[in-house]
Amino acid sequence: MQDAELEQRLRAARDCDAWIVAVADFFTVHGLVFGHGTDNAGDEAYWLLRHLTGWRDLDWRRPPPDVVQRAVELAKQRMTSRKPLAYLIRSAWFAGLEFTVDERVLVPRSPLAEVIERGFAPWCVLNPGDRVLDIGTGSGCIAIAVAHYCPDALVDAIDISPAALEVAAINVARHGVAERVKLVEADLFPPGDARYRVIVSNPPYVPAAEVATLPPEYRHEPEIGLASGETGFDAAERIVRGASARLTPDGVLLLEVGAGAEAFAAANPRLPLIALEFEHGGDGVFVTTAAEIAEFLRDG
Repeated sequence: MQDAELEQRLRAARDCDAWIVAVADFFTVHGLVFGHGTDNAGDEAYWLLRHLTGWRDLDWRRPPPDVVQRAVELAKQRMTSRKPLAYLIRSAWFAGLEFTVDERVLVPRSPLAEVIERGFAPWCVLNPGDRVLDIGTGSGCIAIAVAHYCPDALVDAIDISPAALEVAAINVARHGVAERVKLVEADLFPPGDARYRVIVSNPPYVPAAEVATLPPEYRHEPEIGLASGETGFDAAERIVRGASARLTPDGVLLLEVGAGAEAFAAANPRLPLIALEFEHGGDGVFVTTAAEIAEFLRDG
């Protein structure tokens, strides 16, 4: 399907469902890869329509004719550039909140959103003044979502990339949480000895040699946010070992390691890890406690 045929189908669409099917067919025909906020062509086409219509209420029986040309242009850009849609529209959603994103940061997509929306229950109950550490904050989506859903918590958001922190600062200002979200440039842990009730991280977890083999959509993302040593676990293992000194005695660590979850657990058989399950999809997230990490390190 070429862009002219896509435009013809969009103008002929009898309802929004037919409009979405046309865009999804275009994405599928051109072999696009998903995984940056959506995992299939239909959901990405829906996202495109809602973005172009400003997320306003729609009459689904009447697709808006005024967005057809822009839709065709974006679909063509998506096909030719193989950039994630989020980069083309400079927008992504996480935990029900919209964030500004560009190629300086990974596109938000962590299943940790579900845990944050529940205020980290049942793993802990945050009290007023409790501190949360977000390691590898990128766009700031996790830290800002924590501040939104846990309004009494104080959040330190860490990233080694000054460019990523520039984007995070835009989002902190956008969501009005500057008084409770502190951005810090550091390698995993901030300076000092502050302790945290929750440490949460979606660190890099792709083996360095595999980055070049990823689909083009992923290679548009900053490599510093993807690659983590020979096994992919360099950052995750450093976080586990460093967390012992930075968690409160009743603190918890939530760590995302993606598709390598089984390999990570196998590489650390003495570390008690609970693999989380998610209602809305996703996997590769473990939770463990300060006490369990301390015992793991003591025995090691």
